[in-house]
Amino acid sequence: MTAHATDYTWFGQHYPVLREAYCLTEVQGISAEELLHRFDAVPGGEVTGLDAAIEAWCAFEDGEDGEDEDEEDCGGEEDGGGEGEDDRLFVAVTELDGWAVAIEPNGYLGCLHEVIARLGAGVRLVSHFRNVNAVDKFHWWEHGIQRLHFEPLFPDQRNGSDAEAPGIPQLLADCGFQLESQEFKLHTEAAFALAERLTDVRLDPHRLEAATFRIGYAPHPHP
Repeated sequence: MTAHATDYTWFGQHYPVLREAYCLTEVQGISAEELLHRFDAVPGGEVTGLDAAIEAWCAFEDGEDGEDEDEEDCGGEEDGGGEGEDDRLFVAVTELDGWAVAIEPNGYLGCLHEVIARLGAGVRLVSHFRNVNAVDKFHWWEHGIQRLHFEPLFPDQRNGSDAEAPGIPQLLADCGFQLESQEFKLHTEAAFALAERLTDVRLDPHRLEAATFRIGYAPHPHP
């Protein structure tokens, strides 16, 4: 895969709500149902397309059916997830190219260490996150080992078993991360490109709108 940040400029254009705050988690070799189980999520229904999943999230946040809601107006809270029933968080999961792919609008569970350990048990996991304050994270875990973790805004500050591996700086640069400047151009898009290179899963609007998403409601992590 030769993905670059410029390949993902569609993300903010097609999904402006997610561009403000999202968490994307990809887990290799398990089903959508299994990933929802690992989230400890109460299963909901199914929808076709990411737009429909976002509408379902808006309805969940508002405690309404959401049919008349404007997608642009929902969300926007820093900490992700509304109260909802049982104070749970919304997650939508689909399957692409042998990976379970979870999207959390305005969410964060897939980038919490204590949750990652459960989601990625025994397999490879790649996740990335951004909130409305531009706080962001990128994780690559494999078989319970954190191989790479950094903030896309600060790609020169990394940790994990592979953080200083010889090929990592070049890989990040090839994805579009600015390693030697403070310009902060397309760092969110570069996170998508890096995820593609690590998973071989190419995301685009056509695939996301054709996909079936299984909805779940996951508990807040215990303090």
